[in-house]
Amino acid sequence: MTNYELMYILDTAFDDEAKNAIADMVQKVVTDHAGVVDKVDVWGVKKLAYPIRKKNEGFYVVVDFQAGPDLPKELDRRLKISEVCMRHIIVNKDEK
Repeated sequence: MTNYELMYILDTAFDDEAKNAIADMVQKVVTDHAGVVDKVDVWGVKKLAYPIRKKNEGFYVVVDFQAGPDLPKELDRRLKISEVCMRHIIVNKDEK
C-alpha cells in the first residue's frame, strides 16, 4: 500500500451537513477500495491565498491514508464533481 495525503478546501457558504457529507464520502471511497484512513486533520476556516469562485475564505481538511495506486484517480473524480469542494490535491508521500 502507498501512503497518500489529501488536502481539500470546502466552500464556507455550505452548512456542516454538506461538509460532513464530503468527509464521509472520502472515508467511504478509501475503505471501499481496501484502503485505510490514518488521520483526519481539520484545520477549519482559513483565508485563501487568492480568491476562488469569488470567495476569500475556505474550510481546510487534510486526510492521510494508505491505499492502492488506483484509488487517487477515483477520489479525484468524485471531488471534481462535488459543488462543495473548491480545490483539492492528492500527494503520494512515498515518492522521493
